[in-house]
This record gives sequence, C-alpha cells and structure tokens, in this order.
Amino acid sequence: FENLSEDIFRYFGLGCRSVSKIFVPRAFNFDLFFEGMYKQKHIIHNTKYANNYDYNRAIYLMEHHDFLENGFFIIKENESLHAPVSVLHYERYDQVEDLEGKIEAQAENIQCIVTEMEAFPNSVSFGESQKPKLWDYADNVDSLAFLRSL
Repeated sequence: FENLSEDIFRYFGLGCRSVSKIFVPRAFNFDLFFEGMYKQKHIIHNTKYANNYDYNRAIYLMEHHDFLENGFFIIKENESLHAPVSVLHYERYDQVEDLEGKIEAQAENIQCIVTEMEAFPNSVSFGESQKPKLWDYADNVDSLAFLRSL
C-alpha cells in the first residue's frame, strides 16, 4: 500500500496517470490501506492541498455522505473514475470478471491501470503509475508514429 500511495499522492493526484479510484473486494478492510497511506501524511502541510481536504470534508459532512478519512485524505464510495483533490473514490466488487467488464467499458476514460492481477495484462505495478516507460504513450497514441505519418 505504500507503493500505491505514490500513485495516489504524487503531483497531489493531479498527474494524468494518478490513481483517483480503486476497486476493492467486497469484504476489504481499509485498516492496512490507511497504514500504507500514512507515508504521505506530510502532504497536508501544503496549504492548497489542505484547503481542498478541508473543503471536501466539510461538504461531505454537511451533505451527510458516508466516507472514511485519516486526517489528510478522504476515501468515498463512488462510481465516478475522477475524484477531487484530497479524495480517493473506491468501488467494491464480488468477482474479478465483473471488474474486467466494468474497466473494459471505461477503457477510453482510463489512462493507466495499477495492479498485479493477471487479468489486466497492460497494467503497471504499484508505485509505477507516475513513471511511464518510453513506449507508454498518452492515450495509447504512438506520438512518434503519428509524427512520421505527417
């Protein structure tokens, strides 16, 4: 989870390959997850990040949303792929096959998949989402091939 924290918090979650949503098994316990995220606790000392955290937390509290938080970021169950700064969305799943279909349906909206599951062959390892290889093209468009075709 410490490696995953790099994928979530690097560039304040604003990088094009930042993790803004996770899928977890139905019975997932977030205790170990939060322990892994603790490595990034220093992020709350950035005023702009802290303002986003305070704002989102206040909105969720006033609107009576269910969420979990640890003093420097929020996780909220939500189907949306995109989350505001300081928030991570999560969604539970029962079968990996269901997850495959859901991700395939959203493929055009997903820049990067971070997992060790064999079901997702073009994924990257935990901690690697913000370290693309030379052949990891944005939006899967080979820029050099495009330029050569001009």
